[in-house]
Amino acid sequence: MSGVLHIDLELVRRLIDAQFPHYRHLPLTPVAQSGWDNRTFRLGEHLSVRLPSAEAYVAQVHKEARWLPYLSARCAITLPTVVTVGEPAEGYPWPWSVRRWIPGQTLLEAQAHLSSSTDIARGVGEFLRRFAAIETLDGPLAGAQNHHRGGRLKVYDAQMQHALTLFEQTDVGAARIAHQHWATALVSDFGGPGVWVHGDMSADNLLIDQDRLSAVIDFGCLGVGDPACDLAIAWTFFDETARVAFKAAVDVDEQTWSRGRGWALWKALIVNVGLVDTKAQEKAGAPGTLARILAEA
Repeated sequence: MSGVLHIDLELVRRLIDAQFPHYRHLPLTPVAQSGWDNRTFRLGEHLSVRLPSAEAYVAQVHKEARWLPYLSARCAITLPTVVTVGEPAEGYPWPWSVRRWIPGQTLLEAQAHLSSSTDIARGVGEFLRRFAAIETLDGPLAGAQNHHRGGRLKVYDAQMQHALTLFEQTDVGAARIAHQHWATALVSDFGGPGVWVHGDMSADNLLIDQDRLSAVIDFGCLGVGDPACDLAIAWTFFDETARVAFKAAVDVDEQTWSRGRGWALWKALIVNVGLVDTKAQEKAGAPGTLARILAEA
């Protein structure tokens, strides 16, 4: 991706030592899964450092610092805690943050030894239902600020039509089913008042402890709007049995469910046909997501 900065250990060490000298004694190490929008480093045992990798993600820093305390106080599940915000310096041009380290494995890492993905699916659905019920106050509206998560699917229709045309060249029958799912998703529109939307409910943003959802991280795409985008995990990760449990727990109407499938289809297809570059696990997971969606014809 153009505009992505190279952020290394030495740069982060200089930023920490200059702006927060009381953390100088703490060891600094890169994390194994650093993310796409941000680069993350562990600072000592109890802290982490998170830095936007490109200008498009800079607004996330102050948005999370503003809204995570409000949301955390109203969630039974652990959310990130921003300890302090750093300033541009040492050749790094944007604000960045120091956070509490949240222990646990991501759902992606834990999937091989989970006793039941159905229990996890139910827990994620319950979290989303309760999250959407939190009063929105003057929360940031869905739009360009969060890549339209919680906005209208139609924003991505031109890109999707291109992807469908490319898909037709390899599998006409599957492309026809995908066309139908996409058209159905576009028919409905969210008519209610906006609710809180996480915006990136993926298996690497959910932490698991003792086979239960313990924390939800990475609220960079946070916004207020249509909750359908947060349902995409039903197809990107869960099998059919878990998907049924998730749907019952999240408790949305059929049109919202259809738009959620549309979000999952859009992302999987544009990755599958090579229209966008993204992290390795999304590339690896796109064919499976497509297969699960196409099986629902």
